[in-house]
Amino acid sequence: MDRLRQLKSHLTSSAGIVALEAKRPDDIVITMAVRSPLCKSKKGAFKDTRSDELLTSVFKAVVKKSRIDPALIGDICVGEVLASGAGYEARGAALAAGIPISTPVQVINRFCSSGLMAVTTIGNQIKAGQIEIGLAVGIESMTMNSDRGAQKPSDKILAHGTARDCKEPMGWTSENVANDFGVAREEMDLWAATSFQRASHAQLSGYFKDEIVPIEAFNAPAGDEKRERVWVTEDDGIRHGTTAEALGKIRAAFPQWGGKTTGGNASQITDGAGAVLLMRRSKAEELGLKVLGKWVTTAVVGLQPRIMGIGPSIAIPRVLEMAGITINDVDLFEVNEAFASMMVYCIKTLGLDKDKVNVNGGAIALATGARQIATGLAELRRRKQKVLVTSMCIGTGMGAAAVFVNEDLD
Repeated sequence: MDRLRQLKSHLTSSAGIVALEAKRPDDIVITMAVRSPLCKSKKGAFKDTRSDELLTSVFKAVVKKSRIDPALIGDICVGEVLASGAGYEARGAALAAGIPISTPVQVINRFCSSGLMAVTTIGNQIKAGQIEIGLAVGIESMTMNSDRGAQKPSDKILAHGTARDCKEPMGWTSENVANDFGVAREEMDLWAATSFQRASHAQLSGYFKDEIVPIEAFNAPAGDEKRERVWVTEDDGIRHGTTAEALGKIRAAFPQWGGKTTGGNASQITDGAGAVLLMRRSKAEELGLKVLGKWVTTAVVGLQPRIMGIGPSIAIPRVLEMAGITINDVDLFEVNEAFASMMVYCIKTLGLDKDKVNVNGGAIALATGARQIATGLAELRRRKQKVLVTSMCIGTGMGAAAVFVNEDLD
């Protein structure tokens, strides 16, 4: 019976891959997937660049890289979480960057999945026939817009046993995952060290050069008479030479909740952006644009807010089922690494091959969001492999995952 199940799974998977790799005129394809350098909040190369200035520079860079007339862009969707005036910022930055007044802009916020939600929104608009070409951007300046947490909820929400957990800090959820599922501090530090080591190797080997676009920034705060424009070309938050032993010496960030999460095994606080240009395959062919890959589908799920970190363990199986493939069909996984606790849990629970997960580092060393798509597709091209799954946990108790196919195999 087990052998029959294995055979059925193999046949189903093979059929799914064949369908996934088929090329159709109405496929939603990607002709550009890039990111900015990712820089340390308050200390890195973007610390003196306002978030609207950063977004303006990103728009300028991606329009230049896209090789299309920006007037052809039917809509722009910007994923941004922390900026209080994100809608004003996004529209103003697009216009200041030279994007025509006729190109509309929207913003979306689903916490750490906002960049992926921007891609999904644009993909669905194209699929529905509302636009032909769209630009998805994910951006955050945590220097300029730090996370101040939730406002005090109403008494009605506070009285609800589950709803009140939505306001709790992310560190609390990390400790809950570690405590509820028996994730050890040593396991967390080991994975965090692996993330830094992989990112270090990737940077030193030049792997990130194809996915990064140079970004114009500033070397002093606004109003400073010595302020000048500078070009930022590489990540500055990767900690070279990191070891699990060194991470093990870092004091606990949240001893009141368990004491396993630290500044060394949690995601970095980063300034940066990613961008993806999408259109129908038929439109890309009409414009003579090279297709880098295609977006297949996205899944979003809900779960208990108190253990929001395990979201990928639910979202990944859901999106694989939607795409008609299995875990074994996936060549690379890009999972967000909000905390090492959730990474250790998700890898174990899903039975993922660690050699396929965040092979160039994750958010502990870099960042999450649309960056995952640029990094994942670039690495698939380098390896001449095909299937990418990106995934992330989401604050307040959600998870998201998406499937992409690399078509740049030359």
